[in-house]
Amino acid sequence: MKNKLESAFEGALWNSRLIVLAAVITSLVASFAMFFIATIDAYFMVIHLGEYASPDLVGEARSHLRGTMITHVVEIVDGYLLATVLLIFALGLYELFISNIDQAESSETRSNVLLIHSLDDLKARLAKVILMILIVKYFEHAIGMKFESPVDLLYLAGGIALIGLALYLSHAGEHPSPLKKLP
Repeated sequence: MKNKLESAFEGALWNSRLIVLAAVITSLVASFAMFFIATIDAYFMVIHLGEYASPDLVGEARSHLRGTMITHVVEIVDGYLLATVLLIFALGLYELFISNIDQAESSETRSNVLLIHSLDDLKARLAKVILMILIVKYFEHAIGMKFESPVDLLYLAGGIALIGLALYLSHAGEHPSPLKKLP
């Protein structure tokens, strides 16, 4: 009797992992939504390129439109990066809790980014894309920044230096230095 009860409980416990499907499906839907939004934004940005080519647009108006267009490009990149984060998250959760994705394992065109074998793999891949989103957001903020004093330029330079350090540290973790192996 005890073995049947224990077996039933363990079966129910094991099958409870399927609740993760809710997160997988909603992450996929959100990812598709972000891809759609970014694509529509890109479409309308391309439509408005004709305004930039207009000979009637001169001086400050052209400069303002140029800044606006660059900001839109950054927002589009940001949207696609967020969609990518959601896609990687959905695929990673599925592989970790439900089942390996056989097509991903055997595909010749597979990307190692989409193969998740542990929570550390998922965390590392998400961290890289989130870091890219933060860099894009910083770039977007820097474009619109008004430099009213020399200190503002120092803040911008400090932010760029910190971004460089973050990128260096994120790549240093992937490829450990051969000097660390020496006794």
